[in-house]
Amino acid sequence: MKSISRLMTCFVLVACAAASFAGCGLLSPARGVPVHQPGAGASVPRVGTAVHQNEQQGHASVLGSGDIVEIRVFEEDSLSGVFRVGSDGYIDYLLCGRVRVAGLDASGAGGSIAECLRDGFLRNPQVSVFVREQHSRQVFVFGEVNKPGTLEYRDGMTVVEAITRAEGFSKHGAKNSVIITRVVDGREQRLRIPVEDIGLGRAPNFVLKPGDIVFIPESFF
Repeated sequence: MKSISRLMTCFVLVACAAASFAGCGLLSPARGVPVHQPGAGASVPRVGTAVHQNEQQGHASVLGSGDIVEIRVFEEDSLSGVFRVGSDGYIDYLLCGRVRVAGLDASGAGGSIAECLRDGFLRNPQVSVFVREQHSRQVFVFGEVNKPGTLEYRDGMTVVEAITRAEGFSKHGAKNSVIITRVVDGREQRLRIPVEDIGLGRAPNFVLKPGDIVFIPESFF
């Protein structure tokens, strides 16, 4: 009987010990018990946000006429400097002569210059291009409007929108004789736009391009 009693006592002690260990959370994760991780409860960056920011950075503006860029060549101070993009889309760059950068972003312009320098000048040029001033993404409105000035260009901007953002025609504005000046392949073109007819539905709206100049002459009638 004493042997049976001792066996029962040992069994109870072992069962209590097992229950005690279970209360401490020392169970196998395979049974579905959550495992504590360091830093749990802290805020976690949302992947979607990071991706969105990267996408925004990826949409780099392209260079155009009038933009001012700084070119740096690693360990080659004599090849570094500040340049303005000409009306034809080229810069005059030291060893390379005329280099077309219009239509390229800063990275693409740097690649074009590096390719030139690699062709007989430097073995492995490291070129960086920084946009200092970007005038090609602007539209200029002046003449007989209430608030002449420079407007930031937005994709799809029309002549009606530009004049509206300039707070409309002045009382002397020639509404059907608006002149748009635009550079095409290095040459200036002038177009007469009947803005009043556009407002009345008699003519289609006119879509502007970056760098366009919108001039509203004075009406004499």
